[in-house]
Amino acid sequence: TEQGMALLPHARRTIEEAELCVRAAQGELAPPNMDITIGTRHELGLSWLVPILPELRESYSNVTVHLYFGSGTDLLTRTRSQEIDCAITSTRMMDPRLDGRQLRLEQYAFVGAAELIDEKPLSKPSDASEHELIDINQALPLFRYWRDAPGGIDSMEFASVRQFGTIAAIRALILQGEGVGVLPEYFVAKELESGKLVRVMEEVEPLTDYFRLVFRADDPRRGLFESIAETLAGYPLQ
Repeated sequence: TEQGMALLPHARRTIEEAELCVRAAQGELAPPNMDITIGTRHELGLSWLVPILPELRESYSNVTVHLYFGSGTDLLTRTRSQEIDCAITSTRMMDPRLDGRQLRLEQYAFVGAAELIDEKPLSKPSDASEHELIDINQALPLFRYWRDAPGGIDSMEFASVRQFGTIAAIRALILQGEGVGVLPEYFVAKELESGKLVRVMEEVEPLTDYFRLVFRADDPRRGLFESIAETLAGYPLQ
């Protein structure tokens, strides 16, 4: 019939698509090409994630990775709204819509320039009045790793507190002798080894944290993100 002839090409396509569905479910088809955007802090992205990109390209040949650079809260907000697909951050998550996988332990050090500490030691709480504390913002998200650790002191009274937004700027200012502050240990390892920076108030061991790969809990690609997290976890911070 005319109706049967009109139906025939559509029926054939339906059968072909059904066969492809079965093959895809059985893992016989190559994974689809996709683009994902990973959010990261600027310093961590340049020093750690960018060098790993060739390995990700080789391991996930069907995935094109793009990067977005931002701050901790911004990264979580954009992941939640799906402006980016996932993010690497140590910012604490309280949103049940987000999930994550641990990547690398992040340790911290309370440091100052060697010349500054020689001139103005910082070995007891009263010495803080001779120093400026440098941190990300008024909430002191870096200093709290030392302050909230066992033996940490909440009532340290510094001469002033300065805010500079990124750990790269904070490290540069501390190296110039402009103040003291708490920084990720991996980020100042070379300066500590060379003696340009020294640890202060060493009797208190700062709290640690983890970098995590964060993604939407309901994202159907979570299997991919978990696999990428496992790959990233194999690379030391630098």
